[in-house]
Amino acid sequence: MLKTTLLHPEILRIAARCGHHAKILIADGHYPASTRIGPHAEQISLQLVPGVPTVAQVLRALLSALPFDAINTMGIPPDDPYAKYGEPPVWAELRAITAEAGATVTIEPIPKWDFYKAVESPDHVLTIQTADQALWANVLLTVGVRTS
Repeated sequence: MLKTTLLHPEILRIAARCGHHAKILIADGHYPASTRIGPHAEQISLQLVPGVPTVAQVLRALLSALPFDAINTMGIPPDDPYAKYGEPPVWAELRAITAEAGATVTIEPIPKWDFYKAVESPDHVLTIQTADQALWANVLLTVGVRTS
């Protein structure tokens, strides 16, 4: 039995091939995963029922298996109707999970259209589509270097 909490065989296969700067997207249920994907990326759909699993649950599992240099959320454009509500509640949950995992990287939003460009890059290796119903829950992870 593996020591990591991540047990999904296909995700582990792709994670094992990741090098420094590889990108993994954990997409919420709203994300257009079939059209916003990198040329070398694979897609794994984990939608079981609405809300299961969440982006936060998948993030927790990935943090147990890989080091990350960057963790980015999709920034909300100022003209988006949701912008008036401030930061989405899910972002606080994601920050708490990264802190709990001992990650030294902070979660930073990047502008929506830059986020899409980053996902469509040749460095994008995996999209994990969740059934998360939270708004603005998408997380783009940049794989780091193992130091121990």
